[in-house]
Amino acid sequence: MSPFGTSLRTEVGGVDLDTPVIVASGVWPMDPALWPEGSLDGVGAVCSKGLTLKPRDGNPGCRIVETYSGVLNSIGLQNSGVDHFVAQELSAFSFAGRPIIVNIAFETLDDLVETVEVLKGSALKISALELNVSCPNVTRGGMTWGIHPESLESAVTAARRAWNGILWVKLSPQAPSVGEFAELSQGCGAEAVVVGNTWLGMAIDNERERPFFENVFAGLSGPAVFPLALRAVWEAAGAVEIPVIGCGGISRPQDALSMILAGASAVEVGTALFVDSRLPASICRELERHLREKGLSSVGDLVGRARR
Repeated sequence: MSPFGTSLRTEVGGVDLDTPVIVASGVWPMDPALWPEGSLDGVGAVCSKGLTLKPRDGNPGCRIVETYSGVLNSIGLQNSGVDHFVAQELSAFSFAGRPIIVNIAFETLDDLVETVEVLKGSALKISALELNVSCPNVTRGGMTWGIHPESLESAVTAARRAWNGILWVKLSPQAPSVGEFAELSQGCGAEAVVVGNTWLGMAIDNERERPFFENVFAGLSGPAVFPLALRAVWEAAGAVEIPVIGCGGISRPQDALSMILAGASAVEVGTALFVDSRLPASICRELERHLREKGLSSVGDLVGRARR
């Protein structure tokens, strides 16, 4: 378990965390043998990759392009399906000894309800469901649910009715108003909102004179999006009473602290883990240092402190 003290323990959207640092969806290997030594230090919870009702092969062609200050990805939610996850991968995730957040994506509301029904049998192992209405690199589902208020409301309402456990909603930064969509999710029964996901971007292969990606557009993550994500967290935190979980571009311990000061109760770290698997521990040390310097007793004292 976490080697850090009680000052970092917190409760976020109904989930008790030893630290406010969560591994974001899509970056953590399902096989414990692939977890780098020490990579769990400082981790408060682990989020699964995006799961769908049926297996998905993902997008064809090029899937990853590195940018000046980030990564473009067009994975396309490749996964083995929710049945395989429950039968083969959920138990491996349990070895982490951390709360398990299960991210689910869907094309139709029927898909959503069926996926939740499969997960209900393992509800005791799942700390929260993270409803993915924000993935930008699929042609059906994903972000299409998260950029119109009517579709977002129908998705969150359906998930809330089907799932008796804790429900988080992972919002799209492409939403017309992150604050309004966070408030809508709260009104539909979500216990927390995750703000947000990757931004839409693209890259051109100049030699081929064609876009790198088959879908043309892809999801941009990494340090380049951090100022945008920080703004989105600020907006969401000012609009809702439920916790906001900051996600997007966190690459340094100071970034996580800024997210929390802006109003995030916890943070999700993704792309930066490909470069530094020990970033969660570094974040925790920075949070503890800041608490000592400011004479504060818990990470909860930092949440939204920049707004006061």
